[in-house]
Amino acid sequence: MLRNREIQIILIILFSITIIGTFVAGFLFSRSAALFVLGISLLLILCMYLFTRWRYKEIEKLSGYLQQISNGDFRLDVRDNYEGELSLLKSNIYKVTKMLSDQGMVLHEDKAKLTDAISDISHQLKTPLTSMAVMADLLYETKLEDEKRREFTRNIQVQLERMEWLVSSLLKLSKIDAGTIFFKKEPVSVPTLIEKALDPLLVPMDIKMQTYSITGEEHTSFVGDFNWTVEALINIIKNCVEHTPEQGHIAISFSENALFTEVIIADNGKGIPKDELPYIFKRFYKGKNASDDSVGIGLAMAHSIITSQKGAIEVTSDLQAGTTFHIKFYKQVI
Repeated sequence: MLRNREIQIILIILFSITIIGTFVAGFLFSRSAALFVLGISLLLILCMYLFTRWRYKEIEKLSGYLQQISNGDFRLDVRDNYEGELSLLKSNIYKVTKMLSDQGMVLHEDKAKLTDAISDISHQLKTPLTSMAVMADLLYETKLEDEKRREFTRNIQVQLERMEWLVSSLLKLSKIDAGTIFFKKEPVSVPTLIEKALDPLLVPMDIKMQTYSITGEEHTSFVGDFNWTVEALINIIKNCVEHTPEQGHIAISFSENALFTEVIIADNGKGIPKDELPYIFKRFYKGKNASDDSVGIGLAMAHSIITSQKGAIEVTSDLQAGTTFHIKFYKQVI
């Protein structure tokens, strides 16, 4: 501590004042007064020295804490219950440490999620790419029958469309997860929303001879993003269509109250086992009843879109009886 220039300067000043005060007291009063002034002055200098030394040790400890934090150790708790500048500084260091620790955990989780996502994407793309590579090699055969050539070409086209949908969906999910998508807050008419979501699924439903019903008040609405909510409902209804047998039925109903607007989508299909229900909104999760073409991303996207708009989605299901999706959009101020 004595090597510090500022400490040396203050000690020189204090000793100079002490010497001058001692001579003045001895000259004006007496030798006893001079000794008294000298003793008091030296005692004050000693107190100042001990106090300054203690402060420097505390600052040295804080410097050591900061060095540990810079080395990645965020387990420090330097708070105390005393008043003063050092206590305030310790409290602020703890807050920064806590913030860095939380950010480190989030980054670690994001890194793990990214690793898993890359692994899942690689797995999902590997199968169609391998299939396309095999069929492309077969198309080189000069003696290949025209019917087989058309079949392989059609299969390659199907795989390309599947990959395009997968990549597009993953990009949308990534944007939602990153918070780069701005969801509009505008009045959404539920009947119009359902009509728009059903439109691209009418042909698949017609092929399977499925029927549907829509019930609800004409003026039912909520505040949200129309286009993104359409995307969510398409994925949910598509899931119902895929898991409902021929001549099955899909029932859509909606209602509104003072707290939320609810949309219920129910089918009478295969149903989902109870042990799978907690995982159906997990990305790339495929249940036992999933088709071979399923990649397990549609319901994950629907869940992200709905929850990002302060909504909620729940599912109930009974095997061989059907599955019901309950979607709630809570009241928001535009």
